[in-house]
Amino acid sequence: MVKNKKVKSIICSVKNLAIALGLFTLIGSFNIPSIDYSLDNDNPKPNGKIIVLDAGHGGRDPGAVGKLSREKDIALAITLKLGKKLEAEIPGTKVIYTRKTDIYPNLYERPALANKHHADLFVSIHLNAGGTTTRRVKNKKGQWVTQKVSNSSAIGTETFVLGYSNMANQDVAIRENASILLEENHEQNYGGFDPKDPSSYIVFKVLKRKYRDQSIRLAKLMQEEYVKAGRGDRGIKEGPFAVLKTAGMPAVLTEVGFISNTEEEKYLMSEKGQEAIVNSLFNAIKKF
Repeated sequence: MVKNKKVKSIICSVKNLAIALGLFTLIGSFNIPSIDYSLDNDNPKPNGKIIVLDAGHGGRDPGAVGKLSREKDIALAITLKLGKKLEAEIPGTKVIYTRKTDIYPNLYERPALANKHHADLFVSIHLNAGGTTTRRVKNKKGQWVTQKVSNSSAIGTETFVLGYSNMANQDVAIRENASILLEENHEQNYGGFDPKDPSSYIVFKVLKRKYRDQSIRLAKLMQEEYVKAGRGDRGIKEGPFAVLKTAGMPAVLTEVGFISNTEEEKYLMSEKGQEAIVNSLFNAIKKF
């Protein structure tokens, strides 16, 4: 009996080792194309902070779509206003945008741009969507059936850091990472990673988290500022977001509200709402 237990223990250890080796092989297969993102020595880093702002989606990728607007447009408007305020009100700050117009930069290019310029912060700005929920209704025959409907009740803000400890956040990551499928050669660039396949996300469990604590601190400051402005607080969460994966600095993805909620969509589209969001993000970054 003791021998059998020892044999089983050895077999289990070997299996775990094989799985671990397989994971590291898969992580290494995220092949970022050989783009020259080295820092130009003729343009030394300024004394102030370098902040890279990423307006989510863009171009052929609209992101989440509401009744009156598209995520890519509102995200860009907020991003440009935030960048302008940062440079105007924090001396020495240099803002770099992953996009300033309606174009779609590949996901891997966005953090690569931040790495190229030795940025101090990477902030990706997005709008959320409630997805679908289910309800029980009677069909024409009078039978009770389960029906999928849009979830328009979700409301509030949440900010993500890179990670994968909570299965509940998987839906948001799958939706945001789905942009990968619009990119040319996405299978080659991301080593066969399938953003629609939940099993693919296991690779994020073993990623290095050098800037994890700093990212969480920035996310916390953002959520605190949202609350001060009267916004709903859905908390700080982990998510396996491809756009955060290779960032060599504190990096967050913030969802500034739900475009799927009619009232919140109107707020996100309004000058007043966008100004409040910009002020919240500005205050958080300034305190960081």
